[in-house]
Amino acid sequence: MIKASYKKYILNFKQASGTSRGVLKTKETWFLILNSEEKKGIGECGIFRGLSVDDRPDYEEKLQWVCENIHLGLAGLLLELIEFPSIQFGLETAFKSLESRDPFEIYPSKFTNNEDAIPINGLIWMGSEAFMKQQIESKINDGFNCIKMKIGAIDFQTEIKLLKSIRKEFTSRDIELRVDANGAFSTSEALEKLKTLSDLDIHSIEQPIKQGQVEAMTTLCAQTPLPIALDEELIGVFSVTEKQKLLQTIKPQYIILKPSLVGGFQGSDTWIEIAEENKIGWWITSALESNVGLNAIAQYTYTKQSKLPQGLGTGGLFTNNFDCPLQVKNGTLQYVNKTNWKFNLV
Repeated sequence: MIKASYKKYILNFKQASGTSRGVLKTKETWFLILNSEEKKGIGECGIFRGLSVDDRPDYEEKLQWVCENIHLGLAGLLLELIEFPSIQFGLETAFKSLESRDPFEIYPSKFTNNEDAIPINGLIWMGSEAFMKQQIESKINDGFNCIKMKIGAIDFQTEIKLLKSIRKEFTSRDIELRVDANGAFSTSEALEKLKTLSDLDIHSIEQPIKQGQVEAMTTLCAQTPLPIALDEELIGVFSVTEKQKLLQTIKPQYIILKPSLVGGFQGSDTWIEIAEENKIGWWITSALESNVGLNAIAQYTYTKQSKLPQGLGTGGLFTNNFDCPLQVKNGTLQYVNKTNWKFNLV
């Protein structure tokens, strides 16, 4: 018989991290722990306050309900949790963890055997021009050939200047540049800004305008001079029919999948299937989970064998993360030493 419990955990950022939604200093997360005879399963419910569709007053109540009804099994519970994607993700991970020989090796592969690595982008957080420049130099020195810069919080011309300074030294063959606006552009100025960015040989821009403006986003994707990737736009779209309709209407060039925000592995699988049917590219990104959630996402991502750099380099952001085998080396995520796990909630 399986017994379930949950626990809240607050992650502390090493340094305040800037996005167009404001500055993040802490990140709340929840762990689901399953016990069955001698075995234990651990999953992370990575809620993202202010962004997750399941950022609701009854979130903890729903976790309690899951623990009380764990006898329903994974399939039965997932159906009841359609509107709680981060709990779906935590539950899928916890059940996979429980079934595995090693609770942290849930998708055994060449990746978990340290025989292969996952290419990732280097993430540049918003801040002063000097701070952003220093991050860019650091990422290039660390061997990244794909850099993702968050834009939209400081002056646009300053951001363009920073991007130009990279392009002066590195062509798009040397360094792939992605930008993430987190919905910061207004619909009236977006196309003009995309034209300015396209002169700098940018790979893609994530969510240039706020989610939910389907008509405006459709027009933008049709007229854009550089590829647009939908990110926040996918949040809260639950049924397969709604997902198909969204992608077939907007016709983005890419979609970005955060399993904690789009219904775990099953939700991500559905989006990938629809995207590929419609010749839309995709990649996978973590959403500031602890190393427990990041580990699950990375192992899942490796099974998909995407050739694009993924967004999985967030493990080093927190002071009180859990020791684990994941390491960022030469612009890739690697699974170095299986004995490195130190998971405690004390």
